[in-house]
Amino acid sequence: MTTSEVRHRSGFACFVGRPNAGKSTLTNALVGTKVAITSSKPQTTRHAIRGIVHRADAQLIIVDTPGLHRPRTLLGQRLNDVVRTTWSEVDIVGLCVPADEDVGPGDRFIARELAKIARHTPVIGIVTKTDLVRPERVAAQLVSLQEVLDFAELIPVSAVDGFQVDRLTELLVARLPEGPPLYPGGELTDEPEATLVAELIREAALEGVREELPHSIAVTVEEMAPREGRDDLVDVHALLYVERPSQKGIILGHKGERLRTVGSTARRHIEALLGSKVYLDLHVKVAKDWQRDPKQLRRLGF
Repeated sequence: MTTSEVRHRSGFACFVGRPNAGKSTLTNALVGTKVAITSSKPQTTRHAIRGIVHRADAQLIIVDTPGLHRPRTLLGQRLNDVVRTTWSEVDIVGLCVPADEDVGPGDRFIARELAKIARHTPVIGIVTKTDLVRPERVAAQLVSLQEVLDFAELIPVSAVDGFQVDRLTELLVARLPEGPPLYPGGELTDEPEATLVAELIREAALEGVREELPHSIAVTVEEMAPREGRDDLVDVHALLYVERPSQKGIILGHKGERLRTVGSTARRHIEALLGSKVYLDLHVKVAKDWQRDPKQLRRLGF
């Protein structure tokens, strides 16, 4: 085995934190492309999306988990289970706390949970969204974060302007075990394309809706295939689920105008993902109280 082979590192890292702490945006910044959806709404991420960072000396697989929160539904409980399962399987964990919000009870709760694994898995404290505040606020936040857990490292970053994103990558890579690449060189995520397409549609649907609606939206891709006789067009047929008829009206908008906007926005992102023209057929259905129904949760992929 050559020296270069010995020094190659590969492994898994995950970002955790309460909802809207900037985990998905940070994942996208490190990978260099959009593999996780982002939104200002809590509970945006529902799957442990894996983004893959390829380097000559390392392969870093980032698992972007849902935000850990106090669950009010069966869906919420299952999202928390995803987070804890992920923690137990990665080589390093990054706790994300936004610079523009005080360290609160939610952050301390997660830190206490992480303390249980910190003996065998390094935990890095990450102050996110530093572009939103002044430097002295960032410094104060680092001090506050230091008090909640004995971190292996503390680092402030901004995924928006790129501040210390490369430095964070170095810190994560340095703690990975030595080994060969785990994924082929061209892959940026191991999520099925249909899952990513469904997430992009849900992201578009989340924008501009009332506060109560984000938790009630789910998307399934029923069919996705190149159009017969065409190699430049992919047909995507998807269903957007809500829990009540009144929510269906919100998504549709006046004379279906809002749904057309959702479709147009989602189609642009899907075309960028697939590298092809896309025909998107999108319909809204009511699945009553799906977040609390085990049978419906299974059907929707949770």
